[in-house]
Amino acid sequence: MKFQGSNNYVATQDLMLAVNAAATLKRPLLVKGEPGTGKTMLAEEVAAALGMPLLQWHIKSTTKAQQGLYEYDAVSRLRDSQLAGIEDSARVKDIHNYIVKGVLWQAFTADEPVALLIDEIDKADIEFPNDLLREIDRMEFYCYETRELVKAKNRPLVFITSNNEKELPDAFLRRCFFHYIKFPDATTMQQIVDVHFPGLKKELLAAAMKTFYEIRNLPGLKKKPSTSELLDWLKLLVAEDISAEALHSQDNMVAVPPLVGALLKNEQDVSLFEKLVFMQRHHR
Repeated sequence: MKFQGSNNYVATQDLMLAVNAAATLKRPLLVKGEPGTGKTMLAEEVAAALGMPLLQWHIKSTTKAQQGLYEYDAVSRLRDSQLAGIEDSARVKDIHNYIVKGVLWQAFTADEPVALLIDEIDKADIEFPNDLLREIDRMEFYCYETRELVKAKNRPLVFITSNNEKELPDAFLRRCFFHYIKFPDATTMQQIVDVHFPGLKKELLAAAMKTFYEIRNLPGLKKKPSTSELLDWLKLLVAEDISAEALHSQDNMVAVPPLVGALLKNEQDVSLFEKLVFMQRHHR
């Protein structure tokens, strides 16, 4: 089966090609791009479109690779051994009862192919990707506590996202198919908005898009507003019944838009935008 987009996710042709190329090569798809460009949603929509269950592993700074395989709950076993009577002694002796299977174990042993999302891999320690090299490459790992080799029944379709907070090791990159999600141009962005707000007034959409890209193109911004923030802003504009005229001044100069806190997320960027508006009005 090939991914051909979905009704809920606007996928460019090169993105669909990347998903299908990764599936053909049987390699993880490493997806990078600005925050808010739909990297995580891609895995969700591909899984839904292909009818595959989705397992998600959201990485934190404290996440270790071992947690994706399994964890041995020695504390619970010790507690149970102290409290166990004759009836519960068999449970304590069986170490399998204290192995907590991680998402990789679940994906490997699933009876049908699954999609596996390893989200924001760059948040973890620099050794995290290296620790997963063998498992991702060979689709197997060894559980020392139970003395068993866990092999994948079906190779999962693996999606790995990164926000470029850390460089990933070359050996890890070699095992992936890479795709960078570019920030949508105005035409693609309008298609994305149409999916989420099919009945939006054309005048409001045009004014909002103009303001949004003016803000994004402002030099010196610490954080440019993303696709998800545009959608949040449009939702607020509709909820508050804001008119298209309120987004620009009468002479069509840039104005500080209502609810700008949905787009600009720190005081430096708000101040920079206000200065731009002031300078334009001052030089009229």
